[in-house]
Amino acid sequence: MVCVIGFEGSANKLGVGIVRDGEVLANPRVTYVTPPGEGFKPGPTAKHHREHIIEVLRKCLDEAKISPSEIDAVSFTQGPGMGAPLVSVAVVARTVAQLWNKPLIGVNHCVGHIEMGRLITGADNPTVLYVSGGNTQVIAYAARRYRIFGETIDIAIGNCLDRFARVLKLSNDPSPGYNIEQMAKNGKKFVPLPYVVKGMDVSFSGLLSFLEERTDKLLKEGYTAGDLCMSLQETMFSMLIETTERAMAHTGSQEVLIVGGVGCNKRLQEMMGIMAEERGAKLFATDMRFCIDNGAMIAQAGCRMFEAGMFTGIENSSITQRFRTDEVEVKWRD
Repeated sequence: MVCVIGFEGSANKLGVGIVRDGEVLANPRVTYVTPPGEGFKPGPTAKHHREHIIEVLRKCLDEAKISPSEIDAVSFTQGPGMGAPLVSVAVVARTVAQLWNKPLIGVNHCVGHIEMGRLITGADNPTVLYVSGGNTQVIAYAARRYRIFGETIDIAIGNCLDRFARVLKLSNDPSPGYNIEQMAKNGKKFVPLPYVVKGMDVSFSGLLSFLEERTDKLLKEGYTAGDLCMSLQETMFSMLIETTERAMAHTGSQEVLIVGGVGCNKRLQEMMGIMAEERGAKLFATDMRFCIDNGAMIAQAGCRMFEAGMFTGIENSSITQRFRTDEVEVKWRD
């Protein structure tokens, strides 16, 4: 039996999770929430993580009802993400590993999402749509790598949603994207927006600029905030489903898995499900417990890496804000 504890703090979510042989024993998480109209900056976010990391760690151990002696390894998010928050959590993970005399495992954040998605849904070899605040990628496994078939060429979909939420002065609690999703349910009039797909890649910055410049004018013309949110979602999700379907056609895949924080969006899941059904394929998705950044996903990836003998020496445990998904050798898969 392999039991690994995972530390995640690459953005505004701080989580510590424990996974033992595919079972999530504990997965507490806290979120740094800023006032409406404001984003979160690296310094204050790191301060939030430093202030809460010990209490979250204690809660995790209490919920799992295990002692440090029963844990085989300590895993942590090595990147990608925001520098200061990553460092603040990595320092704790290194310290805990040395105090408990356990091996250290540095995990790629995206690989953590994929392995958690595969564990929770039971998907075997899916084409993956990874959508979050900092990342937007279409991924498929081949020859011991998670290969990136397409991605955003500018900003991530979650970042686009967050920034448009600021334009509308929407609350950041529980998240800007969630609040946009709820407002979109009231949308009735579609606003044509820039639809930018370049081969297998997508672009969201022009779409965001279009809305930032015209929101006040559109609202005066009779469009509602719900109309704008609905139009934004429908346009961006259509772009992503087009590129995901193309990747599925290329690989012959009959499974599609949505991971990352934006993957909680029910409308995205609905649209992807329609595409999958038309192809005779199956959609796999999870809920907010596992889509949103969490410690258990880092622990699960840590379990797979532990089994493959992939450990990180203290001297190689520095964080990196830019850590490509396809840089990781996936030794635990055939």
